[in-house]
Amino acid sequence: MIEWRHHIHAHPELSFAEFKTAELVTRLLKEWGIEVSTQWAETGVVGRIKGLAGEGPTIALRADMDALPLTEKNTFAHKSCHEGKMHACGHDGHTTMLLGAARYLAEHPNFAGEVVLIFQPAEEGEGGARVMVNQGLFDQYPSDYVFGLHNWPGLAAGEIAVHDGPVMAGMDTFDIIIDGNGTHGAMPHMGTDPVVIAAQIITALQTIISRNISPLESGVISITQMEAGTAATIIPDTVTLRGTTRALDNESHQYLHKRMIDLVHGICEGYGATGRVIFGGTYPATVNSRAASRALETVAIGLLGDDKVHNKLAPSMGAEDFSFFLQAVPGCYFWIGNGPTEGTCSLHSPHYDFNDQILAIGASLWVSLIYQHGLVKKI
Repeated sequence: MIEWRHHIHAHPELSFAEFKTAELVTRLLKEWGIEVSTQWAETGVVGRIKGLAGEGPTIALRADMDALPLTEKNTFAHKSCHEGKMHACGHDGHTTMLLGAARYLAEHPNFAGEVVLIFQPAEEGEGGARVMVNQGLFDQYPSDYVFGLHNWPGLAAGEIAVHDGPVMAGMDTFDIIIDGNGTHGAMPHMGTDPVVIAAQIITALQTIISRNISPLESGVISITQMEAGTAATIIPDTVTLRGTTRALDNESHQYLHKRMIDLVHGICEGYGATGRVIFGGTYPATVNSRAASRALETVAIGLLGDDKVHNKLAPSMGAEDFSFFLQAVPGCYFWIGNGPTEGTCSLHSPHYDFNDQILAIGASLWVSLIYQHGLVKKI
């Protein structure tokens, strides 16, 4: 597995362009006699293994394959061969663990039910999971449950964190366009200054989190860009603010949207300007099925021991397009520790590397989940 992982790491491919990675996955699955279909969301690969131990649930297991547009700063032998592309989020490891599990299950199919192997493209902000679902993934491969994992720097290597309910936030990006009336910088009374209005909006938006959302709930509204003006002496016609929102449940996320629109319209109207809010890039919150998360926790404890499995860690305000799978099929998304951040660095760092020591643990966890079908069947 280490050889596969290092090869994938050295040849990173960006979202919807994972052609060589998909070729490798397809070739290996076919060599092991696994039924394969390709070109899901351009480069996605799906395999199916039928167990020989009778009827049982159909369980889907997912690994993401894409890399990031980042120049790697590591110097080891398997560093990226492609300038400006890097596996800085560990998807090379995720793919390898699922390949390892696939090989074992294909060679030892003494389990009940079926396994669907989902090698997904374009997790990094492009919504490859959404595309696969919209293309009919679960129509062609009806599944009772779907499971996914992500390596987690800062969690001890090989330990597991599983959440009962929300695990990753819903997110979107937004543009706020404020249209005023430009004028000379020395004569602001002759126009309607959208920069001053933008400043009021930036401050007011934070009151949604501090005054409209319960202190016991989580939400984020971050303004990350402001675009305005062409010269120091000109008050511009228009200001554009950009940013992101996050929430741990979809109802709260919709409420953030509503309050943002209300505030922007109200403040702009009060100053004699107009304002628009445009949302895009929306991912729903990643919310685990209680029964599926408990089944995964039981399997992990049996494999690793009670002290290696955590169920009280706080969710992350990061987002994950596995949420689209969970909107279609109940399941569980969990974290596997990648070790201290000092050794492997954090996700999306140019110094990051996946921890090879956890490859066998991840693959074994997938295999154990399939073999212990009785636990999952009772969900």
